[in-house]
Amino acid sequence: MADLPIAAVVRIAKKHGAERVGSDAAEALVAKAEEYIAELTKEANRLAQHAGRKTIKAEDVKMAADNKS
Repeated sequence: MADLPIAAVVRIAKKHGAERVGSDAAEALVAKAEEYIAELTKEANRLAQHAGRKTIKAEDVKMAADNKS
C-alpha cells in the first residue's frame, strides 16, 4: 500500500501538463515517487550522520539530490 496519496500525485501531474492520468499511470507515478524519496532519504541520512547529526536538514536533502543528478 502506498504512503503517498494518489490524488496528490495526480494533481501534481496535471499541474505539470497532464490532461488526464489513468489509474495505472497514477499508481506507477506514486511508486516511482516513493522509490525516489526513499533513495533520497537514505543519502540525506548518510550525509547527516557523516556530519555527526541524527537530524536530516534541508542542506542534506539538497546535497543528496545534487549527488543523484
